[in-house]
Amino acid sequence: MSDDNLPHISYGLDSRGRIVRIESGITRANIRRLPSIEEALRRLSTNLRSDRQAVDSNNEVSDSQATAQVASLEDDSSQNAWDDITDHELSVDITDGASSPNQITSSVPSLTPEEDRRYCWVCFATDEDDATAAWVKPCHCRGTTKWVHQGCIQRWVDEKQKGHAGHAVACPQCNTEYIIVYPNMGPLVVVLDTIDAVIFRVCPFIAAGIVVGSIYWTAVTYGAVTVMQVVGHKDGLTMMEQADPLVLLVGLPTIPIMLVLGKMLRWEDQALSFLRRHASKVPILRHFLPSSYNDEDTSIQSEDIPPMNDPVSATRVLCGALLLPTIASLCGRIFFESISSNFQRTLLGGAAFITIKGAFKIYHKQQQYKRQCQRRVMDYTESNVALYKRQQDSESDRS
Repeated sequence: MSDDNLPHISYGLDSRGRIVRIESGITRANIRRLPSIEEALRRLSTNLRSDRQAVDSNNEVSDSQATAQVASLEDDSSQNAWDDITDHELSVDITDGASSPNQITSSVPSLTPEEDRRYCWVCFATDEDDATAAWVKPCHCRGTTKWVHQGCIQRWVDEKQKGHAGHAVACPQCNTEYIIVYPNMGPLVVVLDTIDAVIFRVCPFIAAGIVVGSIYWTAVTYGAVTVMQVVGHKDGLTMMEQADPLVLLVGLPTIPIMLVLGKMLRWEDQALSFLRRHASKVPILRHFLPSSYNDEDTSIQSEDIPPMNDPVSATRVLCGALLLPTIASLCGRIFFESISSNFQRTLLGGAAFITIKGAFKIYHKQQQYKRQCQRRVMDYTESNVALYKRQQDSESDRS
């Protein structure tokens, strides 16, 4: 067969902007021949961009109207394509960059983009899931977070407001404040809402005043009981009856305050520091408060060991301070029974209790300090592991 008998094949664009194969002898008024495949692809890209811009401009149309328009466009496109290009005249198949006859493949994307469908960003439902649900666009978000069910956004607002209807709620994505409009319920409801808001703001101050008043009168009562306990029941009543009421209202609450402040004064630490500095001059103190600790060939100076942590417990301070007058009275009756004055006996009993307790506390802290200085980190051997386990078992049995 000669070259003259072979059909002449070229490519062009139909009325819908698609690439088609044109054989010799086929002429259509609506088909324009292209000088090259590159020019055809360039025009195809331009048509695709124009179609996408047209779709984006119609995103604000309601869902029902957009669906109807997309369906009509698809029908018209399909009808025009089959009218212009018949099965026997033109066919194109673009697969892996090659053309083959007798197949028709559209290169234009669908005109119903995924973002045209409405998705609820709270429950992830669409129009197909609930056709009767009310939709709303409450913020500046676009895409899949643009739409939300009215009921879902109501629950979201309730969760964020936590019962406070006046609190503003914003979008978690774009931080746009939601426009929440309440219906007009009449003047009576407005008055009740105002009263409720005033009560809500005043109640914390009232509660704080009640707590402070309760603490104050508790301190007054405690001060009066302490006066009668230290001075004596009859002498204390007589003293308070003869005193000025203003002095009692001011002086009695200061008694528990002064006891708590005195308890917070850690005089044992100062005494221990003083004794450590002068322990080498007194032979007796040198035995209990050595300046260095020797263990085999290792010598660690006491100044190299950091001070031990001694945290302050608020409950321990409060209990110790409030129980001090009672303990002082008991110690005075036990150790100083011969003294007739109840006030002097209580003072001496309190001084004796504080002194004895301080001495034991100083000794305990010094022993803890000594143990801290003599501690060692051992090699991880079988013998040391066995010794450590025996030590832990013995401590657990003692506890």
